[in-house]
Amino acid sequence: MKNPKIAFIGAGSTIFVKNILGDIFHKASLKNADVALMDIDPDRLAESHLVVNKLMDTAGARGQLSSHTSQQEALQDADFVVVAFQIGGYEPCTVTDFDVCKRHGLEQTIADTLGPGGIMRALRTIPHLWKLCEDMTEICPDAVMLNYVNPMAMNTWAMYKKFPHIKQVGLCHSVQGTAEELADDLNIDASELRYTCAGINHMAYYLSLEKKDAQGNYVSVYPDMLAAFERGDAPKPRKDHLRCQNLVRYEMFKKLGYFVTESSEHFAEYTPYFIKPNRPDLIERYKVPLDEYPKRCVEQIADWKNDLQEFKNGDKVEVPASNEYASVIINSIWSGEPSVIYGNVRNDGLITNLPEGCCVEVPCLVDANGIQPTAVGSLPSHLAALMTTNINVQTLVTEAITEEKRESIYHAAMLDPHTAAVLGIDEIYALVDDLIESHQGWLPEWIYS
Repeated sequence: MKNPKIAFIGAGSTIFVKNILGDIFHKASLKNADVALMDIDPDRLAESHLVVNKLMDTAGARGQLSSHTSQQEALQDADFVVVAFQIGGYEPCTVTDFDVCKRHGLEQTIADTLGPGGIMRALRTIPHLWKLCEDMTEICPDAVMLNYVNPMAMNTWAMYKKFPHIKQVGLCHSVQGTAEELADDLNIDASELRYTCAGINHMAYYLSLEKKDAQGNYVSVYPDMLAAFERGDAPKPRKDHLRCQNLVRYEMFKKLGYFVTESSEHFAEYTPYFIKPNRPDLIERYKVPLDEYPKRCVEQIADWKNDLQEFKNGDKVEVPASNEYASVIINSIWSGEPSVIYGNVRNDGLITNLPEGCCVEVPCLVDANGIQPTAVGSLPSHLAALMTTNINVQTLVTEAITEEKRESIYHAAMLDPHTAAVLGIDEIYALVDDLIESHQGWLPEWIYS
């Protein structure tokens, strides 16, 4: 029987590749999968090859491992294509996104999904995703793309728009990751929770979040969460990012009645409520970590140097199972074993009070038939309205890149909730002009013509 072939595009993200492949090699049906690593940086590619080779030896995996600087070579005979690149990297592009916005009086926390930072990231990323879609169309048209590249909604929407035939799903760990955090706040195991979640990437909501009571009936945990918040027992300090606490999300939960899936540091810049000029009281009250993503990048680069030395010196690379969906999807499609994941897909009537064709995050059944999204219906109106403020930005960025309309870039920034709450119209135009000029060489040429 043929082994599945998995191509990793952006394999210089060694830790991510290691975790995903670690999950894959835990699956009996994928134990001997062939793996093609691809990255434009030969040094990072060599590091990943070293780590993955030791990982495969440790796991007893017997598939073929190859490395490529050519995307087309890596895609030959691929059944699955995992995408995890960051165009422009931390330096220069992330630094540019933060420095230019700060110069114009706009503070950011993560800037990879929405706002001026997310808009610029989309504009420099989508052309490369389109090139991947072109190559897949020519080389492996039946392969399934598992996309981890942010800004997820804009990237996914733009690919559907131009390459509707590509089998793709956008993946994030916010749904399952947040469920684990909330279980910790409630002092229960995450496996005890049952939930239904829907919305858009980074702004989906748990429409139901339940656990079994003493009689074996499922009951909502929302009252317990509110009570813990009021007592000061929740949120608990986060183990992964100590600077980032969940006060923004719990405050919104208290006001909206539903808990959102993405972290407080992200959510603070998706709305106009938490980061305002001359309001340090809000930053302090909600512990909003300004400039968090650049700090995180610097720390991750330093940590990686230490990790790489350990991998080089060690004989084995052992990886515990993660909560990422990639291995679950690949296993279900390859073996036929059914599973349910949360995926970012085109809104073909899945959420009826969000725009048709936009990118939504919904439960998906996965089996040998592929990825099959679930129709959710209508969301509570106030949740749909809040999501629409973000979809407006996604709409204009998708229009800008697909129709080559520079003016739509300005309109996208004007419609961003956080940007509009801080800057006037002329200031927004000046900010966008500065960002475009500062990104010379990274954005599509039509923007400058």
